[in-house]
Amino acid sequence: MAQNISEQLPDPTPQPKSPAHWFAHISIPTWVTLSRMLAVPLMLAVMGTDTPNHRLIALGAFLVAALTDWLDGYLARKLNQITDLGKMLDPLVDKLLVIAALLLFVQLGQIPAWGVFLILARELVITAWRGAPVPASSGDAAAGVTKSQGIMAANLWGKVKTVWQMVAISWLFLQWPGDLWLFWGAVVITLVSGVVYLVPSKS
Repeated sequence: MAQNISEQLPDPTPQPKSPAHWFAHISIPTWVTLSRMLAVPLMLAVMGTDTPNHRLIALGAFLVAALTDWLDGYLARKLNQITDLGKMLDPLVDKLLVIAALLLFVQLGQIPAWGVFLILARELVITAWRGAPVPASSGDAAAGVTKSQGIMAANLWGKVKTVWQMVAISWLFLQWPGDLWLFWGAVVITLVSGVVYLVPSKS
C-alpha cells in the first residue's frame, strides 16, 4: 500500500527547463537588447576591407545598435516589462558593442591597445564591484541620503561616458580630425566615472 502511494506522488526533484521555455519568457525589451549584438559581427565582417563605404556601413550598424539602447529602456517602462535579466543584459551588451568597435580600431592601427585596456579594466572592476556583497551596518540608514547622492552622481557620469564613447567611435569610423583626441577624452571620462562610482560606495 505504501509503495502504491509513493508511486502516485509527484517527483519533488525540479526538472530542468527547456530552451524553448526560456525563449518564451524573454520580454520584448530584452529581445531588443539582444538584437544589438547583431551589430558586432556585422561591423567586423564589413571592416574586413577598410574602405570609406565599408566604414559608413559599419558606422550605420553601430549607430542603429546605439539607438536601440534608448529603445529597449523606453519599451521596458512603457510595457512595464522591467526584468532582472534585462537589467543585467543591457549594460553588458553596451560594453561588448563598445569594446568590439574599439578593438577593431586597434587592429586598424588607429588607436593604441593600452588605451582600450584602460577602458576594459574600468568596466571589469565596476562589474566586479557591483557583484560584491555589501555588509550591513548600523549606520546604513543614516548614510542613506549620502549614498543616494553618490549613485545619482555615478549615473550622471555613466551617461556622459556612454555619450562620449559613442561620439568618439563615430569620429574614428569617419576618420575625422580630432578623432584621437576624442578617444583619449573617452578614456579619461571612463576612468573618472569609475572613480566617482567607487568612492561614494565606500563612504
